[in-house]
This record gives sequence, C-alpha cells and structure tokens, in this order.
Amino acid sequence: MLRTISARLAPRTVSRIAPRAVVSRAAFYSTETKLDAPGSSKDADPKIVSIVDQISGLTLLQTADLVSLLKTRLNIQEIAMPVGGAAPAGQAAAAAAPVEEEKVAEKTEFSVKLEKFDAAAKAKLIREIKNIIPGINLVEAKKFVEGAPKVVKEGLPKADAEKLKKTLEDLGATVSLE
Repeated sequence: MLRTISARLAPRTVSRIAPRAVVSRAAFYSTETKLDAPGSSKDADPKIVSIVDQISGLTLLQTADLVSLLKTRLNIQEIAMPVGGAAPAGQAAAAAAPVEEEKVAEKTEFSVKLEKFDAAAKAKLIREIKNIIPGINLVEAKKFVEGAPKVVKEGLPKADAEKLKKTLEDLGATVSLE
C-alpha cells in the first residue's frame, strides 16, 4: 500500500519527442506549398481565366458599372433581398402589432390603489385593510393606511377589483383602479 501511494506522489517522467519527428510534422503541416483552390485555373477555360483577371483589376466604380451593364444586357430583374432574414420577421411583427394594441385595450388584471381616506373613517378602513391583506396585524394595517397612496391588491380580475373599490369607497376612501 505504501508503494502505491508513493508511486502516485512521485513525479512522473515525460517522454521526449525526437527532434526529427517534430521536423517531419512541421514539414507535413507547412504552408509554404500552396494548394490549388477549388475551380482553380488548372481546370478552367483560359478565356474565363483572362476575364477573371480583368475583373479583379477593376475599381469598385468600374465593377458597379459592369454589374449594371450585365443586368441590362442579360435582362436580369432586380430582386429586393432581405438582409439577414429581417424582412420576413419585420412583416410578421408589423402584422402582429394591431393584435397587440387590441390586447392592451382589453386589460384583464387590475390593481386597486388606495389614494387617500377620510379621517373619520380611518379605524373602519384599517380593519378592512387588515381583512383584505392576509398576514398583517392591526399595527401594520394602520401604517399601510397612513402611508397612502399605496396599492392594496394587484392582479385582480375586473369584477373583483370593482367590488373591492366599492367596499373601500363605502368606508370613506378614495380608490383608483390601475
């Protein structure tokens, strides 16, 4: 057991690569010899090679003139190409925009916000807030009411929000729906 532990802790020897093997690998991966590109001049017609040589010597303006002349002579139509596929996505987003506007108009969830309250009805309002908000005691409900304007409940359906608003307004509070 002691030998296995010492064998694990002992420094390991690194095998050395012979220098000639490195040289031979370097020669194998050398970039000094140029490979022929696909469609290179060895397989191409000499007439086409001369045309490519002439085109590669043109300036950008001359190349643009060449392209427009080829389009007119060969009767090639201009096609509006979408850049990176953004045009179809933009059209879909534009078509979906009216639907989203309609959804915004039909709000389904409301927040009931206590704006202010009548001082005479403060005690009744505190008790009602204690009953509405789960988990708070009378002291927290008092601080909540005195800290108005505050949101009483969020994410309520319209019917429940209207009912809560009516209850709080009957107690003497000014309430708004958001």
